[in-house]
Amino acid sequence: MMPGSLLAVCQGLQGIPLPYNPRMDDGLTVVLLACFFMSAYVLSRSRKFLLQLAKDFLLNRERTSIFATSTSSDMRYLLLLIFQTCVMGGVCIFNYFCEVNPALLTHVQPFPLLGIYIGVSLLYLFFKWLLYSALGWIFFNNGKVTIWFESYSTLLYYLGFSLFLLSLFVVFFNLNLNITLIIAAILAIFLKILIFYKWLKLFCDDLRGVLLLILYFCALEIAPCLMWYRGLVHLNDLLIIKF
Repeated sequence: MMPGSLLAVCQGLQGIPLPYNPRMDDGLTVVLLACFFMSAYVLSRSRKFLLQLAKDFLLNRERTSIFATSTSSDMRYLLLLIFQTCVMGGVCIFNYFCEVNPALLTHVQPFPLLGIYIGVSLLYLFFKWLLYSALGWIFFNNGKVTIWFESYSTLLYYLGFSLFLLSLFVVFFNLNLNITLIIAAILAIFLKILIFYKWLKLFCDDLRGVLLLILYFCALEIAPCLMWYRGLVHLNDLLIIKF
C-alpha cells in the first residue's frame, strides 16, 4: 500500500453531504407543530364564529362590524389565524425556493431563511392593508370599507388552514414540485375569484363600475403579486452574494 493511500485510510475519506430535506429539519417540524396546536386551540374556542364569518361572506350580509359583535378573545384568536397564514405562507415559499434554488441553503441556514420569508409575508400583508385603507378612505365610505376588511380577513383565516394542509403534504409526504405549484395556483385563483366577487357585491353599481373594478383588480391584486415574487427572487440573489 502506498504511503499516501495509507494516510488517506487513517484520516478517513471526506463524505458527500446529503441535500437538505425539510422532513429532517427539527425547526420546521416545531413550526408546523406549533401551528397545528394553534389551529386546534382557535377552532375549539371560535369555531362557530368562524363559520358565521364564512356564511356572512358568501351570503353578502351587511351587518354590524365583527369588531363590535365579537369579544376581545375572538379578536385575539383571529389575529393568531392571520399570523398563522403569514407563517404558512413563509413555509410554502421556503419549500419552493429550496427546490428551485438549492444553492441558497449553502449560503444561509434554513431556520433564519424561513424567518426571513415569514417576515416578508407579514410585510406584504401590511402593505396590502395600507393600500386598501388609503384607497378606501379616498373613494368609498367607511361602512363599505369596514365590510371589505372583514371579508378580506375571513379569506385570510381560511387561506391559513389551506396552506397548513399544503405545507404538511409538501414537508412530510415529499409532494412533487409540479403538483405543489398546481395546487398553489388553484388556491390563488380561487382566492382572487372570491375577492373579485366581494368587490362586485360591495363596490359595483353598473357596467362602467365593472370595467373600473377590473382595472383596480389588476392594479391591486395581480401586479403586487408579481412584484412580490420578483422581490423574493432579488432577495435570494442578495442573500447568496452577501453570505
